[in-house]
Amino acid sequence: MAAGEGRRLRPLTERWAKPVLPIDGRPVLASLLRDLAAAGTRLVWLVTGHLAEQVEALAGDGIAFGLDVRFVRQPEPLGSADAVLRALRDGAEPPVLVAGADTLFGAGDVGRFARASEGRPGAIAVRRDPPPAPPHRYAVRVEDGLVTRVLDDDPSNPLAGAPLWLLGAEVARFLDPLPGKPPYELATAFGLAVEAGERVAGVEIGKTRDLTGPEDVIVENFPYLAGL
Repeated sequence: MAAGEGRRLRPLTERWAKPVLPIDGRPVLASLLRDLAAAGTRLVWLVTGHLAEQVEALAGDGIAFGLDVRFVRQPEPLGSADAVLRALRDGAEPPVLVAGADTLFGAGDVGRFARASEGRPGAIAVRRDPPPAPPHRYAVRVEDGLVTRVLDDDPSNPLAGAPLWLLGAEVARFLDPLPGKPPYELATAFGLAVEAGERVAGVEIGKTRDLTGPEDVIVENFPYLAGL
């Protein structure tokens, strides 16, 4: 998913799409595509929107990353569930691994998540660092390896949701239609699946890194500045 406007990163994202901005000197999207290839993925639908041309130019046809990349446009910011639904309508078939193209995952974490999620009706990645910070980053309640509450308001819960999901057909069926008005989010679909009795796995991964504000672009690319 690479369609977001990156509003909290303005004014940088008025000129550059968030997924093309760097962490450790490399575009976040490029790192994610390499992670997906290393995890055994070969076919990727890249959902683009804001400054789509930049994102699509970076990914190309995917051959540089060992992937076959296809593009789907999301003309309006209608939410994460809408983004996934557009890819499914374009030919992607469950089970699908879904990732936010603006997050850097720990080495090997995408592959470990994919293996741990294999055969599940759905799975949500959770992390302790960064911790929950509602409403942007809710906690996810996981009990005995299963998600029991997708958006958990318990302040003692240390597990935050990460932008990495597995949707089997059992969860994907809740994408269309979703209740309410846009934006339509994956959390709603997963919540409905859990309520319906689907055994959605909660898979803990390591620390993730993201560019939240403009100052993060400096800190995440010049590590020595963190000690000043």
